[in-house]
Amino acid sequence: MDEWYVDGRCINCDVARQLAPELIGEADGKSYIRRQPRDEAEERSMHAAVLACPTRSIRPLSEHAGRPLDPFPLALDDRVLLCGHNSQRTAGANAYLLLRPSGTCMMIDTPRWSRALADRYTRSGPVTDVLLTHRDHAAHGRRYADRFGARLWIHEGDLDAAPDADRVIRGLDPVEIGEGVVAHPLPGHTRGSVLYLADDRYCFSGDSFYWSRTAGDLAVVDSVTWYSIEVLADSLARTAGRLRFEWVLPGHGDRRRLPADEMSRRLLGLAERTRLLRPRPIDFAGVRW
Repeated sequence: MDEWYVDGRCINCDVARQLAPELIGEADGKSYIRRQPRDEAEERSMHAAVLACPTRSIRPLSEHAGRPLDPFPLALDDRVLLCGHNSQRTAGANAYLLLRPSGTCMMIDTPRWSRALADRYTRSGPVTDVLLTHRDHAAHGRRYADRFGARLWIHEGDLDAAPDADRVIRGLDPVEIGEGVVAHPLPGHTRGSVLYLADDRYCFSGDSFYWSRTAGDLAVVDSVTWYSIEVLADSLARTAGRLRFEWVLPGHGDRRRLPADEMSRRLLGLAERTRLLRPRPIDFAGVRW
């Protein structure tokens, strides 16, 4: 088995730690190797972490190491795949493929751009829509949409980040994207933040909220809420009672599946906690995933 280390380019995006939490930890705002893989399953987890890392900071100790085995897109559930290959231009955000009963797919946010990756993602089915959750994740949206022949979606509040979008979500009312898929505008992290709810099972929350391993609960990243934490609190208060899902699938932060009733209770609790938060200076070092 290859041995690995983390180089100095790490941006503490948490992506690798999500995929190999037993092998990769955090110290002083950077990832580090807790220990080397011990078996084939751990080796696969490490390879996934290596290829998801946006800065390619997880490196082999040996110059003769083989190429990492690429598991992406990686199935998280029977309807959701993790794209991997996270992009520095989206601050390392996760992107997903949502499989539809018709045999088509939707892409939520975008991995790094390459034609080879785009062609690989279409093996899961034709991609009809690229759904952007907000401006920070818009970097490769047009290129993927054009390659797929898909519609590109964004909210009007962040339209300047994708001015050539094919579909623009307006206002605060929910918008049906396709059968079983609804966009819920959720301004706060940015003015045009949106979450996408699919089949009352999957919540693609962008950077509005995520599952925190540190807190063991849903959380918001108030230290990097660009637009307004008060507006995010209002958005959650308005929306939390209307959402029902089992999976939270964020751009940044960890994923989690819980029974829908439990997730609803936790989301209402998050709305209450967020109401108590006050603006503070942007501080990436303040994030505790």
